[in-house]
Amino acid sequence: MSAPIESYGLIGDCQTAALVGLDGSIDWLCWPRFDSDACFAALLGDASHGSWRIAPATKPVEVSRRYRPDTLILETIFKTDTGTVMVIDFMLPRGHASDLVRIVRGEDGETAMEMELRPRFGYGSTTPWIGRKRSDSLRVVAGPDMMVLRAPIEQRIEDAAIRASFRVRKGETVSFDLSYGPSHLPAPRKTECGKALAACERFWRGWTADTKTSGPYEEAIRRSLITLKALTYAPSGGIVAAPTTSLPENAGGERNWDYRYCWIRDSTLTLLALMNAGVYDEAAAWRDWLHRAVAGSPDEMQIMYGILGERRLTEWEVDWLPGYLGSKPVRIGNAAHRQFQLDVYGELMDTFAQARKGGLATSESAWALQAGLVEHVADTWQEPDSGIWESRGPPRHYTFSKVMAWVAFDRAIKAVEEYGLAGDVDRWRALRTTVCEEIHARAFDHDRNTFRAAYEEPTLDASLLLMAQTGFIDAHDPRYVGTVTAIERELMTDGFVRRYNTRAIDDGLHPGEGAFLACSFWLADAYCSIGRHDDGRALFERLLAIRNDLGLLAEEYDVSGKRQLGNFPQAFSHVSLINTAFNLTRALRPSDQRASGDGSSVRTDRAPRAPNRPGTGPKVATPRARTPDDHNGKRSRRRHKTKA
Repeated sequence: MSAPIESYGLIGDCQTAALVGLDGSIDWLCWPRFDSDACFAALLGDASHGSWRIAPATKPVEVSRRYRPDTLILETIFKTDTGTVMVIDFMLPRGHASDLVRIVRGEDGETAMEMELRPRFGYGSTTPWIGRKRSDSLRVVAGPDMMVLRAPIEQRIEDAAIRASFRVRKGETVSFDLSYGPSHLPAPRKTECGKALAACERFWRGWTADTKTSGPYEEAIRRSLITLKALTYAPSGGIVAAPTTSLPENAGGERNWDYRYCWIRDSTLTLLALMNAGVYDEAAAWRDWLHRAVAGSPDEMQIMYGILGERRLTEWEVDWLPGYLGSKPVRIGNAAHRQFQLDVYGELMDTFAQARKGGLATSESAWALQAGLVEHVADTWQEPDSGIWESRGPPRHYTFSKVMAWVAFDRAIKAVEEYGLAGDVDRWRALRTTVCEEIHARAFDHDRNTFRAAYEEPTLDASLLLMAQTGFIDAHDPRYVGTVTAIERELMTDGFVRRYNTRAIDDGLHPGEGAFLACSFWLADAYCSIGRHDDGRALFERLLAIRNDLGLLAEEYDVSGKRQLGNFPQAFSHVSLINTAFNLTRALRPSDQRASGDGSSVRTDRAPRAPNRPGTGPKVATPRARTPDDHNGKRSRRRHKTKA
C-alpha cells in the first residue's frame, strides 16, 4: 500500500533530492543528479525497489516531525513505550561527493532501533554487490555507481541488504553517512556528521536570512523559497518542476509524467517570485539558464529542457515498476519536449522583460536572440499548437497561446521603446494589433460573456485567468470579469480549480484528474485584481490548509479523497503560493508588475552574483599516472622546492 504523497518530507543538496516518509524510510532518491536513475525507487513500487529505513524496532505510539527553522534539515521524533528518539535527516552540502546523513539521537528513555538499507540502482532493476571495506564501512557497487555506508555500529549483509539493530539511550547519538561517488574513483572521504550538520544549518539559515519575506504569510513564503532553492540545480541555475517522476494526477490512471526537467512555461512567474523575495542571485541564474537553454535556431526552441539545457528527453516506460497506487505506466523522459507550444515564446519574452525592469542586465547578444524568437512568432502564430497543458490530443487554436503570441510582440515593442534596442517595431505593432483583434473576434463567447479555451469551442481553460496579468486585457474589463465568473461556475470543485474539463476536451488520455493547485492560486490572484480581496484571501488560506505538515505541496489535489496528487513537491505550486501571498499583502503586486507597461517593478540594488552553493564539501582526489620520479615523491618535492 503506497504511503500518501503528503506523508513525505524533502531533503536535498541543490543537485538532487530525497523523499523521507513518516515511517523513517527514504523511498526516493536519484543520485547524483535530479534526473539520474533512482537508487531508491520504493515510492513507485515497494522496498525491494530500493529504500533506506531507520525506525524503532516496535511500532511507535506517536510520530511527529518538523524542519529546523529556516533550513532543509528534517527532524522526525518517534515516541515508543520505552523511550523517544529523533532521526535527523539532511544531505551534506555538495562538494565533489554527495552525502546523505542520518543521525539518531536519544531524547528520553531507551529505544531499540532497526536500520535496513536496500540499495537498488537503475530504478530498482539492479541489485549491487555489497562488500565490507572496514569494520565500520560497507561499499555498494554496480556498474558506474558506488555508495559507501559508514556507521559506528555492527552491520550485517543479508539478502542484498544491509541491516543493523541497536539501542539508543537519552543523550546518545548514532550517525549514518551514506556517500555517493563514481565507482571508478576512490571512495569519498569519511564525513564528520556533527560538523556536517552544523555546516548545513549555517548554509540554510544564512540563505534565508537574506530573503525579503516579512508579513502575515512569512512562514509559508520562506518554506516555499527553501523548496525552490532545493529544486534548483546549483551548477546551472535550472529549476526542476519536481524531483519525482510518475506520481499520478489521477490515482490508478495513466497521467503520470516525468517532471525532473525545467519548463519555459513557468519562467516569468518564477522570476517574479524570486525577485520580489529578494533572491536576485538565483533570479539572475535562472534568467541566464534560460538564455543558454534556448540559444540556437528559434524554430528548434523546446518547451522544456534538462537541468543543464539538454534537449533530448526521450520518453520510455519502466515496465518493472508497478507505479504509485498501481498507476501505470511509470515514465522516464517526457515526450512533450517535442511539441509545438506557441505560448512559450511569449513566456520567454515576458521573463526577459521582467528581468530588464528588475535591473538584471542582459547582453547585446541576448537581445539578438530575443528578436529572433519574435520573428519566429511572426511566422507561426497562426498555427494550431498543443497548448500550455501539453495536450496529447489534436492541436488547437488555444486562446492562451494566442494571448502569449500577443505578449511576445508587446514585450519586444516595449524593449525598443523603453530601452532603445533595435527591432522592426512597426511590423511588431501591426502584428500585436492583428493578434488582439483575432482573439476578441474568435475566442470570446458573447452569449456566456467569457473567453473560451480555444477558438470556436465551448470549453473553458483556467489559463484564461492569466489574461489580465499579462496585460492583454484590463482586470476590470467586463469580458475578463465574466471569464473569472465562468471559470468559477464550470471549473471549480469544492473550492479548488481544475485546469480544464478532461471529459469535454480530447487531450489524448482517459478523463479524470485532480484540481491543479497553481490554477487555484491564479483564481485567488484574479480575485485580488478585480477587487474581490476577501474571496482571494479565503481561497489562499484554503490552499495553505492543504499543505502537508512540513508546508509542502504537490501538483494537484484530490478534493474527494482529501489528498495530494501528482509529482511532489511541485515547484510551480510553490511559485504560485509566493506570488499570491505577495499579491495579497504588498502594495506593488506581482500581477501588476507583469501587466504594467510603465516599468514598475521591484529592482535589485546591486549586480547579482553567482548563487551560493551549499558548501564545498570534501574533495575527491583524481588519480594520475605515475612518473619515474614518483618512486620517492617526498624527495622529489623537496628537491624541486630547493631549486625554486
